Amino acid sequence: MQCPFCQTPLSAAAPECPSCRLTFPRTMPMAGALPRLEPEVADTTGLLTPADREKLRRSIARLQRRFPQLVLQIVIHVFPPEHPFSMHVFAMFNAANFAGGLRRGRDNHALLLALDPVRGEAAIIPGYGLEEFLETAALDPLLHLAAPHWQATRWADGLLGILDALDPLLESIAIPETTPAPSDL
Repeated sequence: MQCPFCQTPLSAAAPECPSCRLTFPRTMPMAGALPRLEPEVADTTGLLTPADREKLRRSIARLQRRFPQLVLQIVIHVFPPEHPFSMHVFAMFNAANFAGGLRRGRDNHALLLALDPVRGEAAIIPGYGLEEFLETAALDPLLHLAAPHWQATRWADGLLGILDALDPLLESIAIPETTPAPSDL
């Protein structure tokens, strides 16, 4: 884990960044107000067509049927340029509480896929319950997969490619459910 502002390596239990002293509460004045976000697919830029949003929602629904604990949120937004993109996405992930109030800590299986088309930056942020399984080294290739689509301004194609590639990645970390053996009664 790295500080979303200065990129200093951090332990998950660190109360603040030892280098820049950033904490989640300190990001809020820098990040500003949380934009109004539609569930699953939030496009504050208007770059996606209604058909694109529907394709993305169907793809998200397919993933969530296979992985019922997963809460997936896509956000396309232009973030203010004054601070690092990673800080804005960190602040949004924590402020928006995509997984809900009851699914915190190790029960937070949210994934935020954020894209800023003006900055040309994107990130995939896993909730704490997925963080140990979905490290940056596993998620960055998904963003690279989408880059050619995004360079051609085919935003939905890049996002759909990431969602398709997420399926086998999530399958590789899934813990199979065990069913109790039938009783001999």
